[in-house]
Amino acid sequence: MKVIPVPAIAGAYLFEPTPHADERGFFSRTFDAGVVRSAGIDPDGFLQDSVSRSRKGVLRGMHLRSGLGEAKLVRCSWGAVFDVVVDLRPDSPTYLGKETFELSGETQVSLYIPAGCAHGFQALTEIADVSYRIDREHDPAEDVAIAYDDPDLAIPWPLPVALMSERDRQALPLSAVLQDTR
Repeated sequence: MKVIPVPAIAGAYLFEPTPHADERGFFSRTFDAGVVRSAGIDPDGFLQDSVSRSRKGVLRGMHLRSGLGEAKLVRCSWGAVFDVVVDLRPDSPTYLGKETFELSGETQVSLYIPAGCAHGFQALTEIADVSYRIDREHDPAEDVAIAYDDPDLAIPWPLPVALMSERDRQALPLSAVLQDTR
């Protein structure tokens, strides 16, 4: 498994597995505590695993947590998603940096997102399953949503938005979120 730093987001990493394919399909290790530890991340710090299933065009995000934030390890286990991370940590050398990725069940690449970064994705395939490994228990009182179409973010979503949650429809612009977190 290779560890690839994400230059636009300090402390973010891609974990690229080495799949073993044959006539049956493939086998791939998607998490290795030793490899995660080698990137300076405590593998024992993850407390919850979750999964979401989305239909093509569904948009989830941009989300983050207030307070201590929330680090997460995400992976598309089936289908494909257009994934976005924005660094909202004022003390970070990559503050307001943004990076996009295509995560897919074909590659099984995992993306580590540090606490204090906003995250969102859009399903590119008829069905897309995304797995999350999270370092804090979920507290809905700390949920923060940023408007996916905020011009300050200028995220190049690849598809028209087919569906999103009410929370995402009512999300605040980035400027309001930054004002609230100062």
